Amino acid sequence: MTTLRQPVFFISHGGGPWPWVDGMKDIFAQTARELAALPAQLPARPRAALVITGHWEEREFTVSTARHPGMEYDYSGFPAHTYQLKYSAPGSPELAARVTELLASHGITAGQDPRRGFDHGTFVPLWLMYPEADVPVVMLSMKSGYDPEEHLRVGAMLAPLRDEGVLIIGSGLTYHNMRGFGRDESTSVAQAFEDYLNRAIEQPDASVRNRMLVHWEDAPAARLAHPREDHLVPLMVVAGAAGQDVGRRVFVDHAMKVAMASYEFGTLPAA
Repeated sequence: MTTLRQPVFFISHGGGPWPWVDGMKDIFAQTARELAALPAQLPARPRAALVITGHWEEREFTVSTARHPGMEYDYSGFPAHTYQLKYSAPGSPELAARVTELLASHGITAGQDPRRGFDHGTFVPLWLMYPEADVPVVMLSMKSGYDPEEHLRVGAMLAPLRDEGVLIIGSGLTYHNMRGFGRDESTSVAQAFEDYLNRAIEQPDASVRNRMLVHWEDAPAARLAHPREDHLVPLMVVAGAAGQDVGRRVFVDHAMKVAMASYEFGTLPAA
């Protein structure tokens, strides 16, 4: 049976557990609509999802191996009920083993974490996409130090998964400066940096795209948009997995006075 190649995504996942918070649901209404519609646009239903989340880093690349992952309530100051949320998608030790195998074939020994649960960078977008929680999910950590070239290389190592029915998702934000959210002066900062990212991912030459991403700090307002690049690095993994596929911006939401864009590389039809 032929398996259709899956596209790869970078998703700006919004703030905290927003789908379950009154007021915030309205702020991110476009993100909710776009992510809910995304599965119907895929070439086939994925057999599993691999998520590189901006909320998990380790000293070495590490893969989640639990068959039934728990939850990571990695946010503070939200209503009490948001600390009781459950996303009951299964894990996939089989996919975790395949990720480990692919990295090992390139000389990278990945750690394994049988206790890692779903952080909000993982369960928020996946709940919007697959509310029935019926697609298995494995997470891959970032590596501390955030070397963009290394994360691009790891993404390239994982590219074969696309032909094996695995949907690769990088979950972060195109703007992530906690002091800037909601401030008028942050609007131009976020837009200038997102414009740079969009130019990068739309490059027809993948080598040019990847060079622009590696040198992201040269972009306008780069460190104002990302004082710490944890929410940007998942894009590097996605771009590596994209190979020669040209990217496009699938949507951009505007919330808390900043732009939050999401990108796709692969097979989705043009908007």
